[in-house]
Amino acid sequence: MIEVDTGHFTVGVFQDVAWAQKGVDALKQAGFPPKSLTILAKESAEVAGLIERTLGAAGDRLELAAVGAVLARGSLIEALQGARRDLLKLGLAGAMRRVGYQPHDGRIFEVLAGRGGVLVGIQSEPRAADALAILHSYGGGNAAIGAWIGRV
Repeated sequence: MIEVDTGHFTVGVFQDVAWAQKGVDALKQAGFPPKSLTILAKESAEVAGLIERTLGAAGDRLELAAVGAVLARGSLIEALQGARRDLLKLGLAGAMRRVGYQPHDGRIFEVLAGRGGVLVGIQSEPRAADALAILHSYGGGNAAIGAWIGRV
């Protein structure tokens, strides 16, 4: 059984680093602090630069099933990993259940990241709708709010 984290995340996938940079800049201008942001994408110099500029530190290199080598940093990654390192064991699709996404949502995020997309997550339940609107406005595909388990 997969444990569910209590963190609440809004997630979207941008088509490339340039679009992700625009979306991240808009989130920061809207008052979302860098510590609330997460970035995950296939390993490249562009992605490394985006993570360092946005989050102030290098991304961790992870090897994910169905995606390959990625660079990632942020609170969403910590929530997906958990004590049992679920992200590495289950891949992105399986681990997204930890933060309230349905398996099909996790699979979409995994496929888009595997195709070179840049996953951006925001931890901010009180402003989840604001984050979602910004992700959509700046090209964040399949953007959705997670962690609605037990709320219906």
